[in-house]
Amino acid sequence: MSTTMKRYGLLLVIAACTVLVFYRFHDTVLPAGRSSFAWGHHSASVGQPLDSQDGHFRWRDVPVRYPVVSLTPLPTAKPKQLPAVQHTFTEESQQAAETRRSRLAAVKSTFERCWRAYKEHAWLQDELAPISGGYRNGFGGWAANLVDNLDNLWIMDMKKEFEAAVVAAVSIDLSVSSTNIVNVFETTIRHLGGLLSAYDLSQDQRLLHKATEVGEMLLVAFDTPNRMPITRWRPVDGKSGRAQVADGVVLVAEIGSLTLEFTRLSQVTRDPKWYDAVERIVRVFDEQQSKTKLPGMWPVVVNAKDLDFTGDNTFTLGAMSDSLYEYLPKMHALLGGVEPVYEKMYTDSMNTAITHNLWRPMTPDNADILLSGNVRVNPDVEVDPQGQHLVCFAGGMLALGGRLFSNKPQVELGRKLTNGCIWTYRALPYGIMPEVFHMVSCASKDKCNWDEDRWRDEVMQRASLQSKGLVDAYIQEQRIPKGFTDLPDRRYILRPEAIESVFILYRITGDQRLQDAGWDMFTAITNATETGLANAAISDVTIGADSKMDSMESFWMAETLKYFYLLFSEPSVISLDEWVFNTEAHPFKRPTVK
Repeated sequence: MSTTMKRYGLLLVIAACTVLVFYRFHDTVLPAGRSSFAWGHHSASVGQPLDSQDGHFRWRDVPVRYPVVSLTPLPTAKPKQLPAVQHTFTEESQQAAETRRSRLAAVKSTFERCWRAYKEHAWLQDELAPISGGYRNGFGGWAANLVDNLDNLWIMDMKKEFEAAVVAAVSIDLSVSSTNIVNVFETTIRHLGGLLSAYDLSQDQRLLHKATEVGEMLLVAFDTPNRMPITRWRPVDGKSGRAQVADGVVLVAEIGSLTLEFTRLSQVTRDPKWYDAVERIVRVFDEQQSKTKLPGMWPVVVNAKDLDFTGDNTFTLGAMSDSLYEYLPKMHALLGGVEPVYEKMYTDSMNTAITHNLWRPMTPDNADILLSGNVRVNPDVEVDPQGQHLVCFAGGMLALGGRLFSNKPQVELGRKLTNGCIWTYRALPYGIMPEVFHMVSCASKDKCNWDEDRWRDEVMQRASLQSKGLVDAYIQEQRIPKGFTDLPDRRYILRPEAIESVFILYRITGDQRLQDAGWDMFTAITNATETGLANAAISDVTIGADSKMDSMESFWMAETLKYFYLLFSEPSVISLDEWVFNTEAHPFKRPTVK
C-alpha cells in the first residue's frame, strides 16, 4: 500500500526535515504505502548479542525501560457478517477463459524470470539491480525481496521455490543490519507483513515463529516514555538500552500504518501486546481528528513526541499520508467490524477528502474522471491540481470502503478515480503513467468541457514562459501530452497503485473492460522496462525503454506483478470477502462468521 510534500510543491513547510533523505521514492522522494534505498555489499553489526541459553541474540530479551502497565486486549466480540465485497461472477465464455489464462501465464512467466534473476544474482539481499546484476540493501539487508514474495510463490503454485525461500527467510539474522537507521514502517509492511501473509496461506509454523521475532524487534522501537514508536529507528540504541524518545517530526503514514500487521500478529499469536501498541496510536488519531486545520483529515506531518497530530497545514491522500487512510476500512474488515472507531475515522476522513482533495481534470475528450490532489490550508483551503501515481490506490480504497460500509456513491467515486489513472496511462506516449504530473482543474466535478486556450495558458504559467508564442515549441520540446500542464517527475519506478485499483474494481464490479485495461498496462510496462535479467525502473515515461535505471524495488514483484496475476486469476483466488491486503499487497485472512 504502502510520504513528504516538498517534492510535489506542497511540502515546502518541511523541506528542511532530514527524514526526507530516507524516503521510499528512491533518490529524491515519496514513501508511504509503497521504498528506501542504499547500495551495499556487507552488513554492519548493530550491537553485541545478548547472552541467552543457546548463544543467539533475542530481541524479546532486551530490557524494557517504559513497560506497559495494562495491555489493551483484542476485541472479543463475535465477528459481524459484513456486506459482500466481491461481484457475483457468472461462468465465463470459452474465448474469455482462454484469453484470461494466456494473460495469466504471461504475468507468471515475468514473475518467474524476475525470481530466477534475484535468486542467481541477489539471493538474501534486499533488491536486485536488474541491469548490472548487482544488488541493493536499503531495508536492513534482511532479504526484503525474498520475504516480500513468499506469498507470491505460494499463490502462483511455486511450492518448491517457496520451500527454499522459507528456509532462507527463517535464517535471516535480525541482530545485524546493513543500515544504521531502520524504517519501522517499511520493515513492518514488507517483513512482518510478508511473513504473516505467507503463514496465513501455508500455515507453516516456521513463518509464524519468524514473524514473531520481527514483531519483537519492532516493539523495541515503541519503548519510549509515551509508547509512541520511533519511525526512523536506530536498532543499536534499542539493543544497548539507551533511552529512546519518539520524534517531533513524523510522517503521518509511517506512524499510522502499522495497525494491520501488528493486529494480525496479535490475532495469530493470541498475544495482545502488538495490538495494544498500535491501539495507543489509533486513540490519538481518533481524539484529534476533528481538531486539525482540515477537520476529518490528519496533516502530512505530526508530532509523536508531544502527541500533537494537528499542527501541519497540508493534507493529502497521496504520498506520506496514503496508507493511514487505506488501513481504516481494512482494519474494520480484519477485526470483523466489531471495533467502531475505524468506520468512524474512515467515514469522517473520506467526507473531507471527497469535498476538498478530489478534482476533475480538463481533458481533450472530456473524460468523466477524477484525480486526488494535495490541499493546503493557508488560511483558505487550496487544492493543487496535481496527480501522483502513488495516489492511484485511492480508487480501490473508496470502492472497498463503499462496499464494506454499504455506500454506493463511494464505489462510483472509486471507479472515477481508477478511470482517471487508466486515462493517464493511455495518454502518455508509451502507455505508462509518470510519478507526478499537473493538469488543469475543472470548476465542477460533474461537467467540464475542453478549452485549448486555457490549457495553453496554464502550460505557459507553469513554465514561466514570457509569451504565448513560445508555448507550442515548449510543449513539443518537453514532450507534454495534450491535457497535461507539467510533468515534474517523469519516472516510472514499477509502481503497483494503478493496477491495484484496477484489480479491486474488477473484483467489486465484474467489469471485464478493467481486465483489458490491466492487460494494456502490463504490456506497456513490460515493453518499456524489460532488461536482460528482469525489469527496471525508467527515468522518463515520455522516452520509454531508452531511459532504464538500474533499479527494481521489491514491490515490483510483491505488489505490481501480484495484482496483475490476481486480475487474471479465478475470482475465488484470494477473494476480497476472505482476505484483506496490507499496503505491500500481502493478504491477511479475514475472520469467519460461524
